[in-house]
Formats: sequence, C-alpha cells, structure tokens
Amino acid sequence: MTLFRLYLAVAWVILAGYTLLVGAEHGWHLLPVFFADIAEMSWPGQFNLDFMTFLGLSGIWVAWRNRFSTVGIVLGVVAFFGGMIFLGAYLLFLSFRPGTDIRDVVFGSRRSAF
Repeated sequence: MTLFRLYLAVAWVILAGYTLLVGAEHGWHLLPVFFADIAEMSWPGQFNLDFMTFLGLSGIWVAWRNRFSTVGIVLGVVAFFGGMIFLGAYLLFLSFRPGTDIRDVVFGSRRSAF
C-alpha cells in the first residue's frame, strides 16, 4: 500500500503543477480545445476520445463503489470531469482510512460481495 500511496501522491503533485502551469500559460478553456481535436479526426483527437472513455470508466466505478447513491453519482461526475486530479486525491484519502486494505479501496461497501 505504501508504494501505491507514494505513486498517487507523486502523480498528483506533478499533474497539479503541470495543470497550473498550462492553465496559466494557455487559459482554462480546455473543453473547446479537447473537443476540437476529436472533431478533427486526428491522433490528438483519438487520444482525447480514448482518454474520455477512461474518464467515463472512472466516473462509473466511483459511482458503483458508492452504490449509485446520490453522493456516489455526484462523486462519479466529479471523477469524470476531474480526472486524475480528483481520482488520485480520492484514492489517497480512501487508502488512509483506519483499517483499510486495497479491497476496501476498490470495492467500498460492496467488499462483502467479493
């Protein structure tokens, strides 16, 4: 679990710093650029579409882990739009709950079913 936490922390710091630098340099209007690349049917667009499906999977997993409760659905939407900035912090937070192991992190309240 220690290496997992270390990876999450390092990835979060790097990505947050990179995001702040890019936003400061190019502005915070990501979505028009993101979807314009997809509309061009180019390799950057293919990457963005692939990435968006990962974001969707992340959002569905977070909502599923929380049994599609109201909070789970809200967290799922935040996971979709927040990407690794959200998911890294969320997983790190979950990993530090008392008595938690990786099954608790992955399955949440559904752990007993697995």
